[in-house]
Amino acid sequence: MLETIIEAFSKAIGLILSGDPEILSIAFRSICISGFATLLSCIWGLPIAIIIGLSSFRGKRLVRSFFNAMLGIPTVALGLILYLLLSKSGPLGIFRLLYTPLGISIGQALLITPILVSFAGSALESTDVDIRDLAKTLGASNIQTNFKIIDEAIWGITLSIIASFNRAFAELGIAMMIGGNIRYATRVLTTSIALETARGEIAFSIALGLILMAVVFSITFLINFLRRG
Repeated sequence: MLETIIEAFSKAIGLILSGDPEILSIAFRSICISGFATLLSCIWGLPIAIIIGLSSFRGKRLVRSFFNAMLGIPTVALGLILYLLLSKSGPLGIFRLLYTPLGISIGQALLITPILVSFAGSALESTDVDIRDLAKTLGASNIQTNFKIIDEAIWGITLSIIASFNRAFAELGIAMMIGGNIRYATRVLTTSIALETARGEIAFSIALGLILMAVVFSITFLINFLRRG
């Protein structure tokens, strides 16, 4: 058994080092889809996080509780909801997003938005306590104070974006249900790993898994390194 595992890892590394075109295609597609999902999430998630982190309004606790609760939503449940909405008979079927890379990106963006909002909002709130009183003492306006708070919390916000990308990149349920795992079109690392493992192509699955983990760890390591620097 051990020899079989070692042989599979050896073949997997060989596939990666040889630059197998299908593996590279799947990896590149995964990065693009999850990267665009993260961008979409930032477009609508960061403004929400800033409002929650820097403002006081009625219902703020309820809004925060909603996003915190959404952190634990099962990906297959969200995938099912999106499938029903995007299918031909669904209310959004006219946009033809089902079984497309864009459809996966939108689904992943919805999945990671609670992560971005909750983590970035918490980073802003924790900085707010220390900065706001000092800024008022120095005569800064509310806008200037808010920009200073955002500047001080920038690393916390950056880490929330990275955590969101990593979550999208390693997600399976939405990619499978919305993308359909179509070869050369919507097949990504996670869906390919599930497929190839079921087919008994263990070496190919290991190669994909190594790339997935390498991307996640490399991005996280780079951000932490830059932060320390």
